[in-house]
Amino acid sequence: MSLSVQPASNRPSAPTRISAPEHRAAPVDVEAPAAAPDPAPDACAALLRTAADDVRYAWTTRLSDTAGESECAAAVEWIHDAIGAATEDRAPRPLDGQIALSRFLLERFATTLLSLIATDPRSDKADTIRLMRGVESVRRQLEPDWDRYFASQFTGPDGLSLVTEVAHDLRSPLTSIRCLAEAIERGQSGPVTDVQRKQLRLIYSAALGLGTMTSDVIELARRGEQLADIDVVPFSVAEMLDGVVDMVRPIAEEKGLVLATQRLAGDRRLGSPFALSRVLLNLVTNALKFTDEGRVEVQVRATGLAAVEFAVIDTGHGIPESAIPDLFKPFRTSTGRSGRSEFLFSGTGLGLALCRRLVQAMGSTLQFETSVGEGTKFWFVVDLPMTSER
Repeated sequence: MSLSVQPASNRPSAPTRISAPEHRAAPVDVEAPAAAPDPAPDACAALLRTAADDVRYAWTTRLSDTAGESECAAAVEWIHDAIGAATEDRAPRPLDGQIALSRFLLERFATTLLSLIATDPRSDKADTIRLMRGVESVRRQLEPDWDRYFASQFTGPDGLSLVTEVAHDLRSPLTSIRCLAEAIERGQSGPVTDVQRKQLRLIYSAALGLGTMTSDVIELARRGEQLADIDVVPFSVAEMLDGVVDMVRPIAEEKGLVLATQRLAGDRRLGSPFALSRVLLNLVTNALKFTDEGRVEVQVRATGLAAVEFAVIDTGHGIPESAIPDLFKPFRTSTGRSGRSEFLFSGTGLGLALCRRLVQAMGSTLQFETSVGEGTKFWFVVDLPMTSER
């Protein structure tokens, strides 16, 4: 929506305004500056009053969906007073709520001021600088309050629901990006050069990583233990594993890594394929991310009549001892002198935290062993009884 400032004579019931020329002091005599008054305060005050009237007139009737006319007028007046206080080096009166509305109107106020200054030939450079500094001062006043307001929305009673909704909104477009990048990379839209193929794999990898993170947020918000209440279903372990490998294969190909799988005899099982695929996807993605050369292997083997072991083994960096105590903590933060994360897995810890909860929901424990510079192995054992059901 663009702001149109109309002359006072052309609009009905517009607020009474004091024009800048009526209150502007006479020009200062450069030969006798001490004898002439400083015109800046009056000029600035007149410009501020005109800008306030214009913004109030233009917006009080246009914000009815989000704010009442009185709220809009009050916010405009606060901005007018706060900028005036800044130009006169005095403390502004505190703002009583309506932070978001005030930030919105401040930008319109600044635009209107610049427009008035540009069309008033008697406005000088000093006026412009003084007023714009006042606008910036008010903008800084609003920013800390806005930060606290924004933070309060996520730490309040509905914060968890808000985070989940944001993650949901992100996941769908990220999935679309990944699918489109994969389709183009396979040549479904025409020939693709080697350079384009590499770029598409990077796009795919980034979308997959972000999409996985949003899914992790959603699952953690739901507390992965809820999976314990879901009935098991018959599924193919091989098909579940193929789905995971197909999703991460572009990452392995881009990095030149071998992605291997060891299959299971007795493929039809009863269990939770969704939980298993989520755990394996996180573990394999992490392994590929932190392996620069060599291989990543997913092993699936029977260790009993119903027990099946899943393991993800890589030849990557390994996990330093200092990182192990916090390895499964979600939203962890740890940076070294370089400012980069010292952890060799996801910086937020969401992926491993979710994996641990999902494995626990399936009645097992996520375990690992690692050697710095040689690689890492994550594994868990779950009961998946064999079945002939389809």
